[in-house]
Amino acid sequence: MSATPPYRAKLLALHRDLVSIDSVTGRENEVGEFLVAHLEKNGYQASRQVLPNRSDTPADRPRFNVLAWPKRKATSLEDVATPRLLVTAHIDTVPPHIPYSIDSGEVTVDTKIHGRGSSDTKGAVAAQIVALDELLAEGRVQPEDVMLLYVVGEEEGGDGMRHFSRVLNARCNGDGGAASDAAALRRLPLATGFDAAIFGEPTEGKLARGHKGLIICTVKARGLAGHSGYPWLGKSANELMVRALRGLLDGDLGSSERFGRTTVNVGVMRGGVAGNVIPEAAEASLVLRVATGPQADGHEQVKQRMLQVLRDVDAEAFTVEWGASFGAVPCDYDVQGNVKPCLLFLE
Repeated sequence: MSATPPYRAKLLALHRDLVSIDSVTGRENEVGEFLVAHLEKNGYQASRQVLPNRSDTPADRPRFNVLAWPKRKATSLEDVATPRLLVTAHIDTVPPHIPYSIDSGEVTVDTKIHGRGSSDTKGAVAAQIVALDELLAEGRVQPEDVMLLYVVGEEEGGDGMRHFSRVLNARCNGDGGAASDAAALRRLPLATGFDAAIFGEPTEGKLARGHKGLIICTVKARGLAGHSGYPWLGKSANELMVRALRGLLDGDLGSSERFGRTTVNVGVMRGGVAGNVIPEAAEASLVLRVATGPQADGHEQVKQRMLQVLRDVDAEAFTVEWGASFGAVPCDYDVQGNVKPCLLFLE
């Protein structure tokens, strides 16, 4: 039986504290404040990179990315060379919040931990921080080599990482950026960026050959309201939507040898006002995982096939509101090392 790693208790405690905090996208303030306090208590300097609030974000609880670096003689990143390595993950989760729990009894490799974000990606956040603590203590990593970044908003559009990247690019290009970014810009390195980045995401320890693209959209159907006792006088938007969704789920929206078939998730459905009323309107929020490339426009043929499915059901009843979209993304996976390439389908 292998000995208990000396860092296990610290890792499990940090992981428990992170997972116990509700940080559904838009409500990341509490977990961000916890991280800042934890990092500052454990030998790091930390900074908040504030983002604009969403409509569902309380005005007194702003959203922010957490930037941190090991303490050293310098007082800020401006006083040192640019860190060579960025270690990052996201701190928001999908809804709903699920409380933390762990199997009873002695902790072993078979112990199961439950809770929203326990894997994606608060497990990575805890592991990264504890690992860096250990490496710094052993002198295997120098304080000036590494910077930590924990972003908000990854589960819905990635606005946290987009904001960080935009501010960093503005700094590297000598552009002062918007006035609201001035403080964030001053806290970023003067040099041109990082040599590499480590992103914390569940991968089963496999090297990804690529991942599917994405289409986020809302499909809306318009019918004609009426009494259920006189169905010939109305037009059911719910019935139209059900037929359309069946066509999208069962049809071929695009496939490739590398990524398989494009899949559809019907995440949210709304329609109707009462059981005895023919519904006038219905809508469904969808997320598609796109199997066709290239990244820039591989999703466009999927959109066209979707629209054709809707027209086949009813030529005039449907409209689509499109969100973030891109085609399948192949990765450069031919690297040195004993690794097994795989595909991340991100269903």
